[in-house]
Amino acid sequence: MSNCNKGDSGKALLDGAIKRGQSVTSDWSVLRESIDGVEVKEMRSVIKQNGYLTEIYRRDWHLDQGGVDQVFQVVLNPGAIEAWHVHQQTTDRFFASSGRILLVLYDAREGSPTHGLINEFRMGTERPALVVVPPGIWHGVCNIGDELAVLVNLVDEAYKYESPDHWGLPVNTEQIPYCFEP
Repeated sequence: MSNCNKGDSGKALLDGAIKRGQSVTSDWSVLRESIDGVEVKEMRSVIKQNGYLTEIYRRDWHLDQGGVDQVFQVVLNPGAIEAWHVHQQTTDRFFASSGRILLVLYDAREGSPTHGLINEFRMGTERPALVVVPPGIWHGVCNIGDELAVLVNLVDEAYKYESPDHWGLPVNTEQIPYCFEP
C-alpha cells in the first residue's frame, strides 16, 4: 500500500512537496544574489605528494582595494555560534581553513541596493572560499561540523585595542531576520 500522491507526470510525490530551484551551475558555481560589495572567490586546492596546498589571498585577484593590516584566526567548537557583528570602517576577509563553517551576512545599510538581503556561505575544508565583507554588513558564523573549525580573517585595518571598530547584537536578535539552527 502506497501513501504517495502521483502527479500528472507519473512521478511519485508526497503531499506538500515543492520543486526546488537551481542552486548551482554545471561548473558548480553557487547561484545567489550577493549583497552589494560582497566578493567571493572559491579556491581549488593543489594536490601534492604529501598533502595539498590552498591559496588564501592574493592581491592580484582584485577582490577589493584594501591592503592586509592584520591576520588572525578564530577556532570554533562544534555547534558554536558567534553572532552578530558589524564594522563601520573595517573590511573582513573570511577564509575557513579547516572544518565546516556557515557564514551568514545581513545588509542593514540604508540606501544599499541589497538592503535587507541575507547571504549564507557554507565553506571549509571541502569547499575553500574567501568571502570579502565590506563595512556595514552584519555577520555571524557557526561551526556546522563535528570537529573544530578554523576561520581565518585577513582584515584591512588591525584591531584597535583602545577603540575597537566592533559592534554587536545578540545571536537571537529580532533586528536581523535570521535564526541560526541549534
